Amino acid sequence: QVQLVESGGGLVQSGGSLRLSCAASGSSFISNADMGWYRQGPGKQRELVATIISSGRTNYADSVKGRFTISRDNAKRTVSLQMNSLTPEDTAVYYCNLKFHIDFWGQGTQVTVSS
Repeated sequence: QVQLVESGGGLVQSGGSLRLSCAASGSSFISNADMGWYRQGPGKQRELVATIISSGRTNYADSVKGRFTISRDNAKRTVSLQMNSLTPEDTAVYYCNLKFHIDFWGQGTQVTVSS
């Protein structure tokens, strides 16, 4: 059973920064699993924000490239998302994702950016 526990969400002013963290646990977790962050804004579909594969290579949505940085620490079994220069368009529930044959999801953490 895989469990993903997220933290770091909250309310921030436009132009500010937040760092989201996701801690993975459970016997299904393997260091070579791909991980990422998704988000779903109000009235919008879920979208991919950033991914990091087992090799450490990253991929970002165009809307966040240059502002967000995803990283992972396999020893600590964590994945983080550093978010800078936040705008109201970044307001969403952010979900941690782990892919190991099937997708596992965290409970989501709310990020609200005020204008």
